[in-house]
Amino acid sequence: MAKKEEVVRGAEVNSDGNRAINKFRVSDVVIMVILVLLCATCVLPFIHLLAKSISGNSYVIAKQVSFIPKGINFDAYVSIFKDGSMVSSMIYSIYVTLIFTILGMIVCTCAAYPLSKKRLKGRTFFTFILMFPMYFSAGLIPSYLLFKDLHVLDTMWVLILPLIYSPYNMLIMKTNLQSSIPDSLEESAFLDGATNFQILWKIVLPLSKPILATLSLFYAVGRWNAYADNKYYIRSENLKMIQYKLSQLVSSASDAQTATLSEGAAVTSTPEVLQAACIMFVTIPIICVYPFVQKYFVKGTMVGAVKG
Repeated sequence: MAKKEEVVRGAEVNSDGNRAINKFRVSDVVIMVILVLLCATCVLPFIHLLAKSISGNSYVIAKQVSFIPKGINFDAYVSIFKDGSMVSSMIYSIYVTLIFTILGMIVCTCAAYPLSKKRLKGRTFFTFILMFPMYFSAGLIPSYLLFKDLHVLDTMWVLILPLIYSPYNMLIMKTNLQSSIPDSLEESAFLDGATNFQILWKIVLPLSKPILATLSLFYAVGRWNAYADNKYYIRSENLKMIQYKLSQLVSSASDAQTATLSEGAAVTSTPEVLQAACIMFVTIPIICVYPFVQKYFVKGTMVGAVKG
């Protein structure tokens, strides 16, 4: 039997729910052009840096490299991998980012889940207290003095503990849990004798994979790209994260004719080529993480949770 079809606003809707566009309007073309331009603003700078990072020094100095590399060589990347400080800083940054993301998600979940339940007494008061830091903070100097009294200055924990609680991320998760997890689902679990922690672990978290993946990416990217706290609270070279190392490299090489990463890096490149290679070296790891969480951005949080 042939499938029934109907035409709705220029699109064919088949009985299986699929929709195929059979004509374009002017508005569709405009939207496509805008999307292409927006994508280009994100992709083209990345391609430009990649081309510069593997191009010859003379071509880069002469401003002859745009999006296609010329005089291809990998001297800048050789310098990076021969430089022990950059590689060790990269490993250390990955380690800190993983710990920060795990602890941040634990804190965010433990704060958002109780506040999303009407049965919590004093929920409004606790929500106000936990959201207050989103609008007001003590400032840099009081924070520095506090960390000094807590003896966490110049340690790994000063990069992790102060930022693991994010009011913004907590608000996003709280709103998501309120809108996506029906009360009837938890009431059924309570009738079966489940505790709050069992409901959270076996019901709420499995149904919240999209928001968990999204906030995990927010935490990881935020920690990976931050370097201000490295600048203020860290003195030891072995505790500096890769973004701060990159910031120092760009600052030190901006007025120099040539730049080297350290004495251990035998290859010398021009500052522009070396900076481009370092930016690619720092950016690629966080880009590699995205494909593993991207699928959760479009999945429904309640698919298959409640039937009929």
